[in-house]
Amino acid sequence: MGIMEKQQNEPGEIVSLLLKEGLLTKEKALYAMRVKSKLAPDKTLIDTLKDLKYINENQVKKVLRANHLSLRIGDLLVELGYLTREKLNAALNIQKTQKDKRIGQIIVENQFMSENVFIDALSVQLGFPFIDLSIEDVDSSVIENIPIKWCMANSFLPVKKIKGKILVAFADPFSKTDIQGARKLFGKNFVMAIAAPNMIEKKLEKLGSGSVRPKSVVDENTAIGIVETIIGNAIDQGASDIHIEPFEEKLQVRYRIDGILVPYKMFPANAATMVASRIKILCKANIAEKRRHQDGRMTFEHKGNPLDLRISIFVTVFGEKIVLRILNRIDQIIKFDQIGMQPKMLERFKRDVLNVPSGVLIITGPTGSGKTTTLYSCVSEISNPQISIVTAEDPVEYVVEGISQCSIDAGINRTFEETLRHIVRQDPDVIVIGEVRDNYSAGVAVHAALTGHKVLTSFHTEDSISGLIRLMNMEIEAFLISSTVTCVLAQRLLRRVCPHCQQPYKPSSADLKLLGYGPDDMGKSTLMKGRGCPICNHTGYKGRVAIYEMLVLNEFVREAILTSRSSYDLRKISIETAGLVTLMEDALSKVSSGITTLEEAFRCIPRLLAPRPIQEINRLLGVS
Repeated sequence: MGIMEKQQNEPGEIVSLLLKEGLLTKEKALYAMRVKSKLAPDKTLIDTLKDLKYINENQVKKVLRANHLSLRIGDLLVELGYLTREKLNAALNIQKTQKDKRIGQIIVENQFMSENVFIDALSVQLGFPFIDLSIEDVDSSVIENIPIKWCMANSFLPVKKIKGKILVAFADPFSKTDIQGARKLFGKNFVMAIAAPNMIEKKLEKLGSGSVRPKSVVDENTAIGIVETIIGNAIDQGASDIHIEPFEEKLQVRYRIDGILVPYKMFPANAATMVASRIKILCKANIAEKRRHQDGRMTFEHKGNPLDLRISIFVTVFGEKIVLRILNRIDQIIKFDQIGMQPKMLERFKRDVLNVPSGVLIITGPTGSGKTTTLYSCVSEISNPQISIVTAEDPVEYVVEGISQCSIDAGINRTFEETLRHIVRQDPDVIVIGEVRDNYSAGVAVHAALTGHKVLTSFHTEDSISGLIRLMNMEIEAFLISSTVTCVLAQRLLRRVCPHCQQPYKPSSADLKLLGYGPDDMGKSTLMKGRGCPICNHTGYKGRVAIYEMLVLNEFVREAILTSRSSYDLRKISIETAGLVTLMEDALSKVSSGITTLEEAFRCIPRLLAPRPIQEINRLLGVS
């Protein structure tokens, strides 16, 4: 039986210890257990006791350091509320494939928790003090006659004297060699403590006055290999973005996979400059400029396939952070019927939006929500030899046969404004504007629709109603918006439950309360959640699914725009008269089908209005 299950019926080792030490009464413990049973399943009993102000964190740590518990470090992290049971299980599964690594190393490397928090928890388990060397000064009188090279070789640092004994911070408190090394210097006259390994190394390097361990040298040839490996691995793993981030002690590389940043590798800090220089050469940025932010583009060939990458270089205090967005993925143009719309929404979108001869379709959502993919699915759906389609994009992300695409290049004065001015002279039937970013592009979209063109564009707003409100705030007359906009389609991307490790689960009462649901409002739905397996990298998710909110304007919504009604009124009118199903409701429909999870819905979807019961939502969307 795991700790989370145990805590439903009994207090657990830590609470038992608090009771024994007199820091907690039995009545308070029982009350906290009753409160916890009504909360989210990942809420621990210790968290609940802290929330009720029956105990505080310092009391817990003091008691634990004074009493050695039989709990393993992973179980302790869960019981203290530092780590969820799911993340611990994921770390244990990863350890099965990486047996040479300790569980703590896996937890920190996969960013389940920070190194400092983990080391603090480890010190609690072992009963040693935790020394934060970023704020703790080393007593010079303690270190002055100590051989720094010996401390470096054994990864420990004498910090200060306490009651006649020397407090020594160890990077690895389990290393018998390191402890033996300290005994040779101090005998038994020292107290063990724990500190972050990189901070011990940093302090020793400063104290060593040049007697620093040799660091790996990164030259131009090494940098070429590092950059090619980083990009190649990202493409193989299906990443959409690569984050290369310099810090004082390291160069961190992370990939955005399925919308979540995951760690790839750490490189030595001295690799940052050469890696940045190599990427600048590839994207034709100014290699000598290190004080200003820069942008660029490059082509990268991987396994015989050319891919376009968009590069953003951002100056930080430790160097240049570089983000590479991978574009032109061969498999990314999705057929319109497969973009993830529910049956009735898809049917209405085709009939009332795509098949009408003119008007503005606005696809809205935050960065990385799949707007461009949906936009091109729409373009490929309506494309045929009888119509002319012209686009203005920054940059062209997908090349589609049979349409005229223009990529914006401000460097040669091919701006959005200049391009849009010429587009309308090209006798187009359909105009695709990559993004409405200012009053001018919004004006062009609306006026082109007035003259009988179909206009497809994207916007950065939270939901469909926000898209209308933002358009109204861009100095576009309300009567023009009401007469030209045919549809605002808001969307998000949620991670899919991994089909290889999915299992049924029941929503907690706390989750249902967040939705305003009672026990019967989820109907007889079977909710699914991934346990975590090697195929999904122990996340429980594999791939993503689009969530939509489609507002097709009718006479009631148009009248509300003309009379400048509030966003709340617009939303209510749209739900009541235009058949609007909100983002949260579409997400809940897909949760009820086992496609995604409530956690994903809460993470990504705004909760603006209480959703209707699942049965009603599925009826409106045509889901059986």
